[in-house]
Amino acid sequence: MLFNSIDFLFFLPIVFLLYWMLSQKLKAQNILLLISSYIFYGWWDYRFLSLIMLSTVVDYFVGLKLYKSGSKSNRKRWLIVSLLFNIGLLSFFKYYNFFIESWIESLTLIGYSVENTWTLQVILPVGISFYTFQTLSYSIDIYKGKLSPTKNFIGFAAFVSFFPQLVAGPIERASNLLPQILNAREYTYKAISSGIKLMIWGFFLKLVVADRAAIYVNAVYNNIENHDGLSFIAATLLFAFQIYGDFAGYSLIAIGVAKMFGLNLMTNFNRPYFSPSISEFWNRWHISLSTWFKDYVYIPLGGNRSKKWRWLFNLFITFLISGLWHGANWTFVIWGALNGIYLIFEALLFKNKRTGIINIILTFILINFAWIFFRANSLEEASYIINKIFTSPGNLYIGAGDDITASIYAAIAIGILLIVEFKKEFFNSLFSISKNKYEIIRLIGYSFVVFLILYLGVFGESQFIYFQF
Repeated sequence: MLFNSIDFLFFLPIVFLLYWMLSQKLKAQNILLLISSYIFYGWWDYRFLSLIMLSTVVDYFVGLKLYKSGSKSNRKRWLIVSLLFNIGLLSFFKYYNFFIESWIESLTLIGYSVENTWTLQVILPVGISFYTFQTLSYSIDIYKGKLSPTKNFIGFAAFVSFFPQLVAGPIERASNLLPQILNAREYTYKAISSGIKLMIWGFFLKLVVADRAAIYVNAVYNNIENHDGLSFIAATLLFAFQIYGDFAGYSLIAIGVAKMFGLNLMTNFNRPYFSPSISEFWNRWHISLSTWFKDYVYIPLGGNRSKKWRWLFNLFITFLISGLWHGANWTFVIWGALNGIYLIFEALLFKNKRTGIINIILTFILINFAWIFFRANSLEEASYIINKIFTSPGNLYIGAGDDITASIYAAIAIGILLIVEFKKEFFNSLFSISKNKYEIIRLIGYSFVVFLILYLGVFGESQFIYFQF
């Protein structure tokens, strides 16, 4: 089920009303959350419910065994069970064909001809990259002694499948979300109001910023032979705001919906395009995933506590794996490697923290160059686009008919977004609609955003970009 669908428009109020009608019955609330989450997830394909159920059962019992096991060797064996199951599940559904095809291509390059009969028609389950990481972190934290397992299976299952953040994050840690699910929640007007406001801004980012920009981006990136360098530059700039609006919009809607149910999810984006360095960008972008890789990949590799060459190697490997996490395509691997290289050069060249508008612009340019690989359909197309940008600027594609209107609307939406985020970044103490003491001012401000959504938004139940990951 999509947030931007008619189905969700009916689903959310029904679940919300039933949920708070059961406010004095915690177990009943959690059962409702679990059933609602399974309905939400099964709306795409009910068959994939078996995977999330299996993942829940495995990590629930692994967590209990880890806690009860006295010897370190036994605890390590149970951790390996969780690692093999979760990574194996993710690898099969997401990477099986990718690795087989890459292996066959490698053999072809050295002169061996292999018939491709091993690939399978595997459908990627929505959200598998997110909920496998969420359950995996639960087992790892218990193994490290940072967390005690719960014996409440319904509560744990609700934590794994909590529908607002199930398919595209934020990737929640059990230490944050699970205690909230296991304890009674309080209905408050402030939390409901805050949640609705976050949802409104999230829908603006998705329906107006992202989906308007997507019209131009898709027209250029899906027909590269008909465009030149200037068009690719414009499309890449718009893609930067498309993916931000799409993913940050989803996160805000998820956080807002969770607040309506008395639960708090972690912040996932913090105005990343105002970052003066690549390292700060990754402290502000997809924060739940960045911190996950930091805690469960980068630090176990040695982090920055090793010799300098090893530290830089740890940085690079972490981002290489992060790139592969995003998708079974060499474009994502190169994108991850490129960000790793950025961080290595930054660590070597800049010892002090970078600030200032020039550094913000430079960081934005470097991030946009990497986005080319993220958005391109193949490495060959990415190479073609980069070559055109540097050798054949040509004419700027504006669009025709409705495309021109979409471009104008996208520019207006991005302008509003930049004004709002610029004010928050540099002048947060000045006039704020959301924090204004007069309710009428707040009401007018959010009514205006709703008007923009209804007038400029794209309504067609378009998928969120990160659903494919």
